[in-house]
Amino acid sequence: MQNEEKIVFLLSSFTIIRKVLTFMIRNANYSDIASIVEYLKSVPFDVSRTKLYSAKELYGDFTPDKPGLLDNCLDMQIYRHYLSKGKQTNDVKESMARTLHDHGVYVALGEFFRSHNYLKCIGVMGGHAMLRTDAKYRQIVFLTKQLTEQGFCMLSGGGPGAMEATHLGAWMAGRNEDELEDALRILSASPSFRDQSWLSTAFEVINKYPQTRYESLGIPTWLYGHEPSTPFATHIAKFFENSIRENHILTLPFGGIIYTPGSAGTMHEIFRDAEQNHYLSYGFSSPMIFLGTKFWTEEIPAYTLLLKLSERGKYKNLSLTLTDAPEEIIGQLLSFQSLVQEHPEAFMLQ
Repeated sequence: MQNEEKIVFLLSSFTIIRKVLTFMIRNANYSDIASIVEYLKSVPFDVSRTKLYSAKELYGDFTPDKPGLLDNCLDMQIYRHYLSKGKQTNDVKESMARTLHDHGVYVALGEFFRSHNYLKCIGVMGGHAMLRTDAKYRQIVFLTKQLTEQGFCMLSGGGPGAMEATHLGAWMAGRNEDELEDALRILSASPSFRDQSWLSTAFEVINKYPQTRYESLGIPTWLYGHEPSTPFATHIAKFFENSIRENHILTLPFGGIIYTPGSAGTMHEIFRDAEQNHYLSYGFSSPMIFLGTKFWTEEIPAYTLLLKLSERGKYKNLSLTLTDAPEEIIGQLLSFQSLVQEHPEAFMLQ
């Protein structure tokens, strides 16, 4: 990016301009603008970036045989800086730097969807603690592999557990079942993201089964920086502000969202999604699919509650599906795509 373009970008956010002006007026010292610029140049992240991250950029030269390199990778440098300044900071310079960074990632997401059909973007929500050896993890992998092969772009919160399974399936798209079983075998050696070799085994799979054809989008946050971002996502939109991140993982998958077993975070996402579908916030409603009949009707009866509220008219415009069968999920998503093709005018974003 040329200097002139960087200047235009820096001035493109009204919020940042307001912060700069407020800072200058309160301090009554216009020379402080120089210290602001120096600070923006000193942080370990690029405040003028306008592209999404890749696993290579975040993790650098980390490889399974050189795990020590993880401590100095870009992702860890940014996370340590983030913690040192405070997750919620009152420092106007730091706040400005984070806001500029997140604005740039937002711009990059817009560029991503210039070449990807937002109506074929499918979100998968679920627990970060789901083990790689869990039957549901395996089910998600096989499901998202099939969806990716049918032309869908998979999206998740970009972390471990169900989120990682989403991108592993997309990463292994186009490969045979024996190769997928081998990948799962490699990963099973480190079932939890808390295991020391969790990242190493992921890169072992990546190196053994390289991917250049299929893409997926992960949207993690440094707020939960102790949860590593999955390197299986080919495009990573990592934010400082979790509220911005949560908004994107629920609004960008206009093709529908699949809810797999999770806890508090997944519950929050379900009802945020139900709200925007109820109000037709973007002009139409997208499918809400619950994978796991027993879980969503007994352990956490969110589906049961939404269904009852929908039947009573408290929630409107909800397209709800409860199933244990991946083929039914694929069928529901393809049926929605048929509606889009038959009535494209009804699915224009508002």
